[in-house]
Amino acid sequence: MDVSVRKKIIRFENGEKREQTAEVAVEYPLTIYVNKQELVTIVCTPEYLEDLIIGFLTSEGVIRGISDIDNIEIIEATGHAYVTANFVNQFNAKYRSKRYITSCCGKSRENFYFQSDASLLESYNETEIFIHPKQIFERMDEFENSSATFHQTGGVHNAGLTTPDGLICSRMDIGRHNALDKIYGYCLKNEIPVLDKIVIFSGRISSEILVKTAKLGSGIILSRSAPTELAINMAEELGITTVGFIRSGTMNVYTNGNRILMD
Repeated sequence: MDVSVRKKIIRFENGEKREQTAEVAVEYPLTIYVNKQELVTIVCTPEYLEDLIIGFLTSEGVIRGISDIDNIEIIEATGHAYVTANFVNQFNAKYRSKRYITSCCGKSRENFYFQSDASLLESYNETEIFIHPKQIFERMDEFENSSATFHQTGGVHNAGLTTPDGLICSRMDIGRHNALDKIYGYCLKNEIPVLDKIVIFSGRISSEILVKTAKLGSGIILSRSAPTELAINMAEELGITTVGFIRSGTMNVYTNGNRILMD
């Protein structure tokens, strides 16, 4: 499916206007059923949908991991996904009444956040991964070069998983949470350990993004934007290194700077 389409626009520039076309991001509603019960409709970018489903269900505690899934059937034409699971977390049974999650960043995910997070999050104080500032700038450049749809549309968020030496994968979506869920699903499907990996992100590091990073299992998150106060407080408590405003040879280390090799 197309992740972007061209639309006619009128562009104003230097006091003049002209008609042209512009690339815009596609919004795609995906309704997920678990064991024939409707769970949620997520508005997303229509690619890597299986990764999104696996990452979402696991990060929200509906299932424990990919081994709880027997089958996923995705009908792209109608926007439906049918998951057959051999285990569903009964603590989250209330989620089975339908939720609609938009692509915006705000209370749309309120019903799914902070319900069971305390039992899912761990401390990352002992995570043994370190990175040099030079590698941070190199990884951010590599990450941005992989973000073609963002540069074409300006309407999506990007997330990636990297080592200090190279980018492993990147995913984009109109929903910032969805982009990270796609990364999570990719790691679960491919049995990629994350404790020695780094999350790299295009947007603001909010508390929800920090929670997603912790659930993913990474001890470092890098971003071109800044963290919020609550995200910083949570990162300090969990022992996660947060680095923001990575631009043109500058960056801000907000928490747990011991992993940044300032030699």
